[in-house]
Amino acid sequence: MSAVSAYYNGKTVLITGATGFVGKVLVEKLLRSSPEVKAVYILVRPKAGQSMQERVANMLKCKVFDRVREDCPHFHEKIKPINAELTQPKLAISAEDEEELLTRVNIVFHCAATVRFDEPLKHALQLNVMGTQRLLELARQMQNLEAFIHISTAYANCVRKCIEEIIYPPPAEPKKLFDLVEWLDESIIQDITPKLLGEWPNTYTYTKALSEYLIQQEKGNLNIAIIRPSIVGASWHEPFPGWIDNFNGTSGIFIAAGKGILRTVIANNEAVADMIPVDVAINLTLAAGWYTAVHRPKNLLVYNCTTGGINPFFWGEMGKNVVFFVVSETTGFLRQALRKWFPVFRWHSVSVVQLCVGGPAAVGEGPVRKSSCQTSCSPLTLLLCFRMMKIINRLHKSMTLLQYFSTQSWNWSSDNMNMLMSHLNTEDKKLYNFDVRQLHWSEYIESYCIGAKKYLLNEDMAGIPAAKQHLRKLRNIRYAFNTTLLVIIWRIFIARSQMARNIWYFVVSLCYKFLSYFRASSTLRH
Repeated sequence: MSAVSAYYNGKTVLITGATGFVGKVLVEKLLRSSPEVKAVYILVRPKAGQSMQERVANMLKCKVFDRVREDCPHFHEKIKPINAELTQPKLAISAEDEEELLTRVNIVFHCAATVRFDEPLKHALQLNVMGTQRLLELARQMQNLEAFIHISTAYANCVRKCIEEIIYPPPAEPKKLFDLVEWLDESIIQDITPKLLGEWPNTYTYTKALSEYLIQQEKGNLNIAIIRPSIVGASWHEPFPGWIDNFNGTSGIFIAAGKGILRTVIANNEAVADMIPVDVAINLTLAAGWYTAVHRPKNLLVYNCTTGGINPFFWGEMGKNVVFFVVSETTGFLRQALRKWFPVFRWHSVSVVQLCVGGPAAVGEGPVRKSSCQTSCSPLTLLLCFRMMKIINRLHKSMTLLQYFSTQSWNWSSDNMNMLMSHLNTEDKKLYNFDVRQLHWSEYIESYCIGAKKYLLNEDMAGIPAAKQHLRKLRNIRYAFNTTLLVIIWRIFIARSQMARNIWYFVVSLCYKFLSYFRASSTLRH
């Protein structure tokens, strides 16, 4: 029997960031593995013209809930949305909702954060740090709270090469920064942001480091654990292989590569691409919630949820796998040419990448500039050129932001993760599997690429067999063409020249002697 699932049955859980990628997988796994969970409260704010109710309704329609929908058609009745805003005082929760949370919640999972690397510092601080502080204030008042689990990032302390499962000194005093952003003009904050960040590459990692320190300082008597996942990718097994719903991180790279838009990536082939499947991160999170609540560790525990130190996967390997599966799962002469003309995940200097990635944009500018002189240019052509320029510029910006992580490697300790695994029984190790030693990267990348095609691009998967058959035809045509070309070259150059024949015979005899020597040496060794 699963001890982890049994623990959550009958409990009331509060989740922030439930409408995000990680949050949705957490909600789904919790409802599916612990069907008797009492209630799941989710904090949701109106966004992009959608009310809280509309956002929750759209979330529940998501394909990620298909499995739990089959097992428990009325699962949505256990989800209790609360109108809240992490950037506002007291989370902008009504008095009635606050009272309900304070008297009922047993476990808090704090997943909400802005994951944009280029988020303005003020907003990143308000959401990632001040929002965490406000949630902690609410949690300290909860009468029946047993555990508070905070989702951070493995790159919160990326200025260090060896990262232990401890809380490190912050890059600045959080409260001083709060005061700073309160009275300084936003334009001034933007101007001084590079100096405030120091060695940190972006506001995301910077504010995550601050929030970890803040939790340590203000946790009070709460039982808290911090989960540090690395680059969160598509699901490995649950709820089904390859599920993904956003273009962040490596997902955008795979999509752009598959569509032939992205030709180069700033990466070091020998650097570790530390990816973690989202279901692995969630399994660890739920197991850590159980352990924190049941065993009540004396100290705050940090779990580095990474793969690099246990089952490393390199950017160079990723490039080869992506190119292989892009060619295997798609069709057309463009994909066939990728093997020769698609140098994905090769190391390039920034200037070279700017030329390669910016090339199509520069080409796209041609018709735009020409149109100022010739009014006969089609409006559709102009629109396509502008759209392509916008896409290329966004890709170039994304590659620049990702460069810091794709050109370096880090060493994370995983002692706490191993300790937690040792406390799980046999059933829990299967149901809440976070043993990344079992992860086969080539299979995972294949399911990732197929998942991106299926769930992000909503493309018809029925065409894949026909596409593979078409590729085989193209491959046979290429082999036939190369053979014919070789025969023609032989007839024109070698068969008509005595010198060419002599060189050819010499090369053939040399190869024969080498093979004979190799065969003889192999026989002697045996």
